[in-house]
Amino acid sequence: MTTTTKPAAVTVRVPGKINLVLRSSARRADGYHSLATVFQAVSVYDDVRAELAEPGRFEVHVVGDQAVRVPAGPDNLAVQAAKLLASTTPDPEAYGCSLTIHKTIPVGGGMAGGSADAAAALVACARLWGLDVSPDALLELGAELGADVPFCLLGGTALGANRGDHLAPVPTRGTFHWVLALSEDGLSTPAVFERFDELTPDGTEPLEVGAPLLDALAAGDPVALGRSLANDLAPAALSLRPGLGHIIDAGLEAGVLGHVISGSGPTVAFLVGDDTAAAQVAQRLTAARVADAVRVVTGPVAGAHRVGI
Repeated sequence: MTTTTKPAAVTVRVPGKINLVLRSSARRADGYHSLATVFQAVSVYDDVRAELAEPGRFEVHVVGDQAVRVPAGPDNLAVQAAKLLASTTPDPEAYGCSLTIHKTIPVGGGMAGGSADAAAALVACARLWGLDVSPDALLELGAELGADVPFCLLGGTALGANRGDHLAPVPTRGTFHWVLALSEDGLSTPAVFERFDELTPDGTEPLEVGAPLLDALAAGDPVALGRSLANDLAPAALSLRPGLGHIIDAGLEAGVLGHVISGSGPTVAFLVGDDTAAAQVAQRLTAARVADAVRVVTGPVAGAHRVGI
């Protein structure tokens, strides 16, 4: 690993994700579930600013939406990412950083907010410390941190296999318009998978995302895509959070093309045809008061990338 010129600070912007389809096996012997999923990065972002700190010093400050719900110590995944990156260098003790995370991706919302921050920290610290790290090496480090981290680095639309960390880009035409119904209280991913195992002990076999969904993405056809959205974890999420059913009903009454609970939830993503329809659906969901917040986003967008100077 070689080094390059080191800036005083680096800011990286990273998007959240929606799982357009998520298929899960039963729990494996190693405790994980095999997944087949299609991710799409959408225009809700966290910004992670990395500044030089004394060697061996790693700290994080979190501001923005739901900041109080994010760990601000060694349990923070962005801090773990920075430490992991430092550990790959010949002299790990020579590096330190101060991270500031500005949150807008929902916390515990099934949109990979923590994984996104870890991805941003990898990109930011590699530049901050002047490390010449290849994209493939960052993806490998990301997979060590969590199954969603590699996609947060990659962005766009991608097929995920194994735990979701084995990625292949998915051809996608045009822009898709989404309305997100957000819940202030998140859902625990382990709890959702535990309930999934209780409800569906045999899991889903075989794990296929389905040609209609891939064809709809390639054609840029939101109507066909809306018919193909699916999530095996949805019954478990609804069992733990029955109120999600009211959100889904309100979206259907508003005339959306399709809906999906993202990841382990509780964020519900509604697909619509264009920005005008998105504004109308968002207005109706807000008036119905079924969600704590409503946000209009588009996808696909780029993964973790530097912004500013």
